[in-house]
Amino acid sequence: MILSANKMTKTFYSIFIFFFSTTFTVFAQPTTSSPYSKFGLGDLVSPSLPQNKAMGGISVGLRKLGSYSSINVANPASYSSIDLTTFDMGAGASFRQLDASSAYNNNVNMNLSHIVFGVPVSKKSAISFGLLPYSEMGYQYKNSSTLVNTTDNTSTSIDYIYGGDGGLSKVYMGYGILLSPHLSVGVNAAYLFGNLKQSKSTEFPQDTKALNSRQEASSGISGLSMDYGVQYIINTLSKSKLTIGYAGTISDKFTAAGSTKSSVYRKNFSSGDESISLGTPYTLDDTSSELSMPIMQTIGFAFEKANKFLVGADFSYAQWSNFRWGAINPGLNDSYTVVVGGQVTPNVNAISGYFKLVDYRFGLKYNKTFVNINNTSIDQYAVTLGLGLPLAANRLAFYKINFSAEIGMRGRLDNGLVRENYVNLGLGFTINDKWFIKPKFD
Repeated sequence: MILSANKMTKTFYSIFIFFFSTTFTVFAQPTTSSPYSKFGLGDLVSPSLPQNKAMGGISVGLRKLGSYSSINVANPASYSSIDLTTFDMGAGASFRQLDASSAYNNNVNMNLSHIVFGVPVSKKSAISFGLLPYSEMGYQYKNSSTLVNTTDNTSTSIDYIYGGDGGLSKVYMGYGILLSPHLSVGVNAAYLFGNLKQSKSTEFPQDTKALNSRQEASSGISGLSMDYGVQYIINTLSKSKLTIGYAGTISDKFTAAGSTKSSVYRKNFSSGDESISLGTPYTLDDTSSELSMPIMQTIGFAFEKANKFLVGADFSYAQWSNFRWGAINPGLNDSYTVVVGGQVTPNVNAISGYFKLVDYRFGLKYNKTFVNINNTSIDQYAVTLGLGLPLAANRLAFYKINFSAEIGMRGRLDNGLVRENYVNLGLGFTINDKWFIKPKFD
């Protein structure tokens, strides 16, 4: 059964209200389960929406996807192509298998992924604003060793347990304008906020009377950031065009207000129950640090034949070796990402045969991450695919469901490392609607 346009509009707006009322709460929850999220600010989340992620993540050369206005936060210069009021909201799920030689661990995480708006200001400019995740942290792993007492030649097992959770979110507002038929520029201003918690526990599993200890560090991070973008549009023959894009960030500085708590406890290792802290936990509050963020830059292109096909590629580079947490250099590496992808629409004007109207998307992704362990670079490989499913519309409003899937691998098994096999799914709802209609009187 296909909903009428008016019923569909009411349904989408109801979903939007639900998303808006719950997004701030859900973004604060851990949404990943990866030991590699321990480093830096956690796993960085691409600002791309599901329609972009399905094409490998290409973004800086994209303006509109076919006849639909699409919000491309990765390059604010694209906002000038928004000619209808647009909002996009979505959710994601991640299925991850951690492989550490002989051991396996499976995890599933689900989350709300984004809520963004685009509103035309004039025929050549538009604004965009919304809420997106910036980074995710979620991990727990254990290292075991044996302590030998040389006096009586006895040994004791020790477990070192590491854990972390939290993440950062980003509220942004941006503006893009078409300065000439071929040149568009734009800028985003954003406020980042969130909390990262990390802990280290030392436990003696063979000695129930031993005192175990735990140190927990919590950092509330906030700060302003800015990024900018440029797009140059070249119109070619046969209703085709080539768009070359560039986007970059300004070197930002965030503030981390932290506290550290140390405690001791006893534990029943059969049941996993812990006692309350023995004695008064020692807490060190109000330690403040300045985070020096790296400059990130992306260049790419998109070649499109209107309502037929689109292909593109991006290359991104980030100087994470310049990242500092206060006076501490955490030893991150510079990272880069290469993505290629595209979209095919069989027949956007088809009267019969729904699947001729569907956008079919595909892509490839390689990411040399900023993580290096035991002199081994942690690399990521993925293939992507997705669909853009148009829904019934009226004269002033258009609707599309966007689905994306990323199937990939990160890390490796040698040097005592962990390999992650994962599937990331994304689901987004795009609405193009005509607001602020000037009334006419006879």
